[in-house]
Amino acid sequence: MISSVLSRFSTKMPSRIAQIRLTSSHPQVYEPCDDSFALVDALLADRKHLLHHRPSLCIEIGSGSGYVITSLALILQDLKTTHYFATDINPHALKVTHETLQAHGVHAELLTTNIAAGLDRRLAGMVDVMVVNPPYVPTPEAEVGGDGIAAAWAGGENGRSVIDKILPIADKLLSEKGWLYMLFLAANDPLQICLGMREKGFASKIVVQRSTEEESLHVIKFWREFDGNEGGSLGKMGSPKGWEFLVSQFSRFSFRK
Repeated sequence: MISSVLSRFSTKMPSRIAQIRLTSSHPQVYEPCDDSFALVDALLADRKHLLHHRPSLCIEIGSGSGYVITSLALILQDLKTTHYFATDINPHALKVTHETLQAHGVHAELLTTNIAAGLDRRLAGMVDVMVVNPPYVPTPEAEVGGDGIAAAWAGGENGRSVIDKILPIADKLLSEKGWLYMLFLAANDPLQICLGMREKGFASKIVVQRSTEEESLHVIKFWREFDGNEGGSLGKMGSPKGWEFLVSQFSRFSFRK
């Protein structure tokens, strides 16, 4: 049901997001699914703010099929000076990402690496927009960290093993005005993640919240609290009223099985 609605929505705005028919694939690469669509929907919902934000450098961690980074490049196509990076630990994924970008006439610099190894010094404090659909599925720890398709979903205990490695890297890479859009499963305890990021100086808000038959998904936006340019209609979640709203939104879902 959700996928069919998204498909109809996508056909109305073909120039703003990647088209599934032009998205490349490989047996060892995760294909766009409800989580990918939710992340792109969050970027679309924030499009006006993103354009006003005028990011110089954007990066996707774990690009998979390239559907999300391609969609971001298309959403921001009116900004001619924005540069894009994408990483993935799966070499097949980078090949597929390249094909998807090429099919849509956009470009990103691609790097086969674990999270952002090799870029952490080069891009420290320079990333204005980061998007991440992490491996969030709770699995045995032994399944985490491979370079095949399982790397796209194997998240270890509570689905947090890779997420908890990405967040401090995001803190290092994001510029003073940097925004992080990250997708979480309810089982990851996103409220606890927001509290942890708040201790590091980040405000947050839910941009998209979606329930499927199998999972509850949340796309959360993080930004440094001293940045006055977030501009979200829900206000900053660093304030007491903001946190009351955030908690009320999370309370609609059960975070632990």
